[in-house]
Amino acid sequence: MANLTHIARSRSRALRSDETAAEIKLWEALRGRRLGHQKFVRQLSIGPYFADFACRKQKLIVEVDGATHGSNAELMHDEIRTAFLESLGWRIHRVDNYDVFTNLIGVCDCILLKLAEPK
Repeated sequence: MANLTHIARSRSRALRSDETAAEIKLWEALRGRRLGHQKFVRQLSIGPYFADFACRKQKLIVEVDGATHGSNAELMHDEIRTAFLESLGWRIHRVDNYDVFTNLIGVCDCILLKLAEPK
């Protein structure tokens, strides 16, 4: 178990150091309880998956999707991943890279609405 925790922690660090520009931009809006006074973390390991951003208290995951999330294989993978995470009680909110760059305030407003929804 300790070895799996170490592997997950190492993978989380690697993912954080290889963030996309959209993830970096959204993280600036989420970090330090800047959005709705809620604590978000990056690259949270949940089972075999890593959430881009997660608010543990509200069980909300925010995923930033780029161009690769449009292929049939990626869409199927996302569906399986979403079903697994939802089975654990997590809610998933997906945002598009383009929206992060062109409408960050709108993206944040949508996240705030999701945070306000009942768990």
